[in-house]
Order: sequence, then C-alpha cells, then structure tokens
Amino acid sequence: MWLRIYYEDTDAAGIVYYANYLRYAERARTEMLRLVGIGQRRLMAQQGLAFAVAGAEVDYRTPARLDDVLEVRSCCRKFGRVQLTIEQTLVHAQDRREIARARVRVACLDANTRPARLPDDVLRALEPYKQTREPT
Repeated sequence: MWLRIYYEDTDAAGIVYYANYLRYAERARTEMLRLVGIGQRRLMAQQGLAFAVAGAEVDYRTPARLDDVLEVRSCCRKFGRVQLTIEQTLVHAQDRREIARARVRVACLDANTRPARLPDDVLRALEPYKQTREPT
C-alpha cells in the first residue's frame, strides 16, 4: 500500500508524529484483507467476528516528513488459530530507506469480545502473505 504524508500527520517541524505509524499500519492491514477478499464489515455481519490488536511493537529507523510517499509492506509471520502476527515495514518510496518496522499481533474476537478461532477461509486467503523468515 502507498500513502502520502500530509500536514495533518506531522508536527511543527514537518516530521511524522510517532503514533501515526500505527495508523498507517492499520490501513495497510485493512487493505491486505481487502485484497484477499476479506471484508471486515462482512466478517462481522456474517460470522460475528472481528479483529482487534492484541499487541504492537514499532521500531523507528528514520523520520518520514511532510509530502513523503511511503510504501507499507505487510506479511504474516505467525498463523495461530486465534491470533496472527503481522510484520509491516514502512519504506520511503523514492530512496527506499526503511522508515519504521511494526510487529502487530491481531486477535480474532467474537461478538462478545471473546477469543474466537480464525475461520479456515481467512487463513487460506492470507497464505500469499505468509512469510516465516526474514526478508532479504
């Protein structure tokens, strides 16, 4: 997924506010699901399931700035029956600098916010994003 850094994303110096990287990662995870045919609204309506972030860790490498264009790359590191661990790398589109790397644990919850098994069709759909080793 590609995104542009807007004024609203930055501080007075034109540097992206640190918490916004989690917003960018969330958008990219949503788009990843959309690309494989998993609509989160439909998942809730038809199966009573939703995703919630159970944990997140971000390593900030170098700042992104106003008007930069970033690419957010996502891959699934761990497939559990209830949780997925997704690694997301934010890269500057022009010079390919790594801006930040996030590791996010996402849990599947039922309508009562209790842990629920990930449906097999969701796991199958996410297979193209599975990566168990470090990228080269």
